[in-house]
Amino acid sequence: MRVQMRGMRRPSVRTIGLTGALTCAIALLVAHGSETFGELVPCALCLWERWPYRIAALCGVAAAFLPGPAARAMAWGMILVIAGGAGIALVHVGVEFGWWPSPLPECAAPTLSMGSISDRLASMPARPSKPCDEPVFLVPFLPLSMAAINLLFATTLAALLAFAMPPRRLRP
Repeated sequence: MRVQMRGMRRPSVRTIGLTGALTCAIALLVAHGSETFGELVPCALCLWERWPYRIAALCGVAAAFLPGPAARAMAWGMILVIAGGAGIALVHVGVEFGWWPSPLPECAAPTLSMGSISDRLASMPARPSKPCDEPVFLVPFLPLSMAAINLLFATTLAALLAFAMPPRRLRP
């Protein structure tokens, strides 16, 4: 069902749910593709930034298939989770700019013990990690880190989905 408002047609809650779920899945595919094909190494905050997209995609699918008020609640839940993801991205951008330290202990560069070579090798992580305060740039000539792009994307997506939500009908 579509709602008419000042000459604009707003999509249904189902359409918003499916659009949000698909957009979140695409964001996850871009992140995974940049790792796989772009050989970018994510930091711990980068990995945390993906969780809201996973949760929001599930909420969006639920909004597409649940009836009435439950669908609306799940769609708003999806929008709030995406906005929360923008908050995580904001924290990451602040860490990259040195505005505050990372809240995650695994964001620091690994420190190696001062023992023998075998002790040092044993203390190294199995997979090299990247410090969270070291920005990763997806597009070389664009001075926006992946975290900053994610902040802009999540904020815009949440705002567009919220604006597209049909107004709640008042019962007589």
